[in-house]
Amino acid sequence: MKDFIMPRTFPCPRCGQPSVWEGNESRPFCSERCKLIDLGAWASEEYKLKTQDAPTSGKGQHSDDYED
Repeated sequence: MKDFIMPRTFPCPRCGQPSVWEGNESRPFCSERCKLIDLGAWASEEYKLKTQDAPTSGKGQHSDDYED
């Protein structure tokens, strides 16, 4: 009798449901649907990365950067 090994699962980053890693073409997502929903969220700018704001004083900028 062979021992049955449970596949490793991870939570889907979109819906939180268990997602099998090996053999899953949509990984790390549980399905193609979650993968596309997440892509759409990035495309519509629902997710944003924090960045430092550009300086507003104008120091360090060249005069060529401004239009007349």
